[in-house]
Amino acid sequence: MRSYLSLVPISAKVHRRQNRMTLLCIIFAVFMVTAVFSMAEMGMRMELVRLMEKHGNLSFLDLIGSAMGQSLLGIAVVLFLLILLAGVLMISSSINSSVAQRTKFFGMMRCIGMSRQQIIRFVRLEALNWCKAAIPIGLAGGVVITWGLCAVLRFLVGKEFSTIPLFGVSLFGIICGIFVGIITVLIAASSPAKRASKVSPVTAVSGNAEDKKTIHHSASGRFVRIETALGIHHAVSSKKNLILMTGSFALSIILFLSFSVMIRFVNYLMPQSAAASDLDISSGDSSKAISADLIEKIQAMPGVKVVYGRRSDFDVSAVWQGKTSYSDSLDLISYDDFDLKCLKTDGVLKSGSDLSKVYGDSRYVLATSDQDSLWKIGDHIQIGEESLEIAGLLKYDPFSSNGLTEGKMTLITSSETFVRLTGTTEYSLVMIQLTSDATDENVRAIQLAVGDEYSFHDQREQRTAGTYAAFVFCVYSFLAIIALVTVLNIINSLSMSVSARIKQYGAMRAVGMDERQLIKMIAAEAFTYAFWGCAAGVIVGLPLNKWLYEILITEHFPYALWHLPLTSLIVILLMVFFAAASAVYGPAKRIRSMAVTAAINEL
Repeated sequence: MRSYLSLVPISAKVHRRQNRMTLLCIIFAVFMVTAVFSMAEMGMRMELVRLMEKHGNLSFLDLIGSAMGQSLLGIAVVLFLLILLAGVLMISSSINSSVAQRTKFFGMMRCIGMSRQQIIRFVRLEALNWCKAAIPIGLAGGVVITWGLCAVLRFLVGKEFSTIPLFGVSLFGIICGIFVGIITVLIAASSPAKRASKVSPVTAVSGNAEDKKTIHHSASGRFVRIETALGIHHAVSSKKNLILMTGSFALSIILFLSFSVMIRFVNYLMPQSAAASDLDISSGDSSKAISADLIEKIQAMPGVKVVYGRRSDFDVSAVWQGKTSYSDSLDLISYDDFDLKCLKTDGVLKSGSDLSKVYGDSRYVLATSDQDSLWKIGDHIQIGEESLEIAGLLKYDPFSSNGLTEGKMTLITSSETFVRLTGTTEYSLVMIQLTSDATDENVRAIQLAVGDEYSFHDQREQRTAGTYAAFVFCVYSFLAIIALVTVLNIINSLSMSVSARIKQYGAMRAVGMDERQLIKMIAAEAFTYAFWGCAAGVIVGLPLNKWLYEILITEHFPYALWHLPLTSLIVILLMVFFAAASAVYGPAKRIRSMAVTAAINEL
């Protein structure tokens, strides 16, 4: 053997099982960074082509300086830093546990003359050895998933993504992936390497897997059973291990909460309304000229699923709550029963709204609103001799470009109420939803029935259902990967933490602790990590979630205010605690299968 460094690949091969989580964490970090930056670059290339077609000569630097370019890069950088930090904590936790299990090995290396610096170099090179396999796998996975996502967007979504590169390779994404893989390993290996270097030659004889520390506070069974107290004590006794374990859990929660913002962003960017139409018919001069007979005629035609219309009356004189100082006019819009039902389906009504009161010929209406609106549910509006009551509020104004009311009230009534208030029976807008098997011949027949008297608009090409599904699929895929790595990291980390204390557990069994008590002790340790990880993740993740929400959503959709992401929070917290519970099974099974003497003599 020429050098002690020749042992590096041998040690990595021998301890492949202990380091499989390290390999997975490196792959995860490289894959995520490569995919995120590659998709960002593909999006910018697509946008560059679109802008060049529209504006002529543009450079890539011009695109980077644009609002979209800044947003894409800003989001990518934030996610890059989060993934880097998550990778460091997860890899460090895995390597630290591996070092703890091989304390006797490092003690033997010290016995044969290896210095502390050589131990540090050995651990770092052993960790880097995993990069030879992990980085190429992560890069390949990131590039392939980018190709797949681009293909889905180009061929299955719509023409808006027709210019996205199909087999584009992002050099920037690959460089970032390699950088993350090497840097995370070097940073993550620093602390475990120093820990390994502090192992004394005496350890080679004793084989003690724990650091020799003075215990200032013993486990107290005053409030909980002694086995539970010991489990909690094991978790908090090593501050470094506690920080690494809770930090890796917390970063997983933070990543999950950050990516969940993207789901809500897509929902606002491409709202999937149940009332979205395939065909629109409007009067050319904006008059209320479309007869109800035309609706009945179209409804009976092949390929038609549902026909619904809206009537409108603008600048109607009104008095709100008896206050003449309020704006003396408002807009009236009528909704058919189908249109009203869709408001509830789409979830655009504020809490406390009672849609059932609005149907039919009634004195109840709905009103658009935003965060600055003064009116509320239960307010009364006087229109002529009619007194109307607001039965519900919309979360935003669907008739404005930015969703804000700008201080103007718009009332939504049923068709019957609108006719009673205005005397108008004709429609200003008719919308048609087609069946899934509708053909172009069906559409042409409808257009012929409409004639030249009205404006006919084919909205099918503008439907964003495919784009929405593609984006949601991408985001949920990333969330699934984050969740999977979170679960595996928790299970592996706890399993290795327990493995490092096998001799202790053997001694405890020897003095009378039964298997049930040991399992409770391991469970207490696992849930202590989970509790502190969840607490740290929530404390940091929620403000970051709010910041990303305001940058991505509120800035572009002013009416969209941030709310506590309760669903996402519950999902990831349940996943963390489920993983912690699952992590107890493996070590418990191992302890039950081992004889007391075998556990005591475990190396």
